[in-house]
Amino acid sequence: MIRVPLDDDRTFNNPDGFAMVFDRTWKQSAKTEEFADLSIDERIDLVIKQMDDHPFLQNEPEQARQVAIFRVRLLKLDGSNHSS
Repeated sequence: MIRVPLDDDRTFNNPDGFAMVFDRTWKQSAKTEEFADLSIDERIDLVIKQMDDHPFLQNEPEQARQVAIFRVRLLKLDGSNHSS
């Protein structure tokens, strides 16, 4: 398997490319105090807004939001400890 370096700044117009950038943007945003005060939906909205130039988000905004919600659940970024 070919691994993409973590510091790779290429952007891919597909769900996987969006997910990689979403994860990185979420982690950067989570370092701020303001982020902790937001609801999960507000956090997702903020991260998506920061990624507004991503080609997958521009071409498939609804699917991009679904990927974002899935990533939050998958990585337990919402703070949940349960498996669903």
